[in-house]
Amino acid sequence: MKILPLLDYCGVAVFAISGALAAGRKSLDMLGVVVIALVTATGGGTIRDLLLDRHPVFWIADPLYVVVIISAALLTIPYTRWSRPPMQTLQLADAFGLAFFSIAGAQVSLAAGHSGLIAVIMATITGAFGGLLRDVLCNEIPMILRQGHLYAVAVIAGASLYVVALELGMPRLPATLLGMSTIAAFRLGAIVWN
Repeated sequence: MKILPLLDYCGVAVFAISGALAAGRKSLDMLGVVVIALVTATGGGTIRDLLLDRHPVFWIADPLYVVVIISAALLTIPYTRWSRPPMQTLQLADAFGLAFFSIAGAQVSLAAGHSGLIAVIMATITGAFGGLLRDVLCNEIPMILRQGHLYAVAVIAGASLYVVALELGMPRLPATLLGMSTIAAFRLGAIVWN
């Protein structure tokens, strides 16, 4: 399997888990959990695809994304029913989803022939907007807007490093891992040290 679809599947699964955790914290029913998981996992990528004029959008073109999202959400429901998930669990799931999905967004943009700057912007939109929609629907101040969360900054740093590494001739897989690790490190550092 190519790295781009694998990153997308991992990203939507982890974002679906973060959406299900957020919905569980609000005691939503099963349908509410699935809806929040779907919005969280597809929101940023859908906006990216619309802005890049990619039709149909990724989850319509490949319904396996929806299956992955619903499966991840349903597997998370028992955890949310037995205990109120701590905010840190949600933030950890979100950090890994952000790392996977943001770099996938940059890859989609570069594959479409756009510049490195546009790739960084699309990475930020892909990674951050699903979480923003999740937080708005769950009546929370979006993480991207909260002080001390280094949300969009983490994506900008990691995606920029990814683009620069490619420009300097680094192979795609190491550049991908470098970008994802940077995003995850920034987010995890922000979570641990606030």
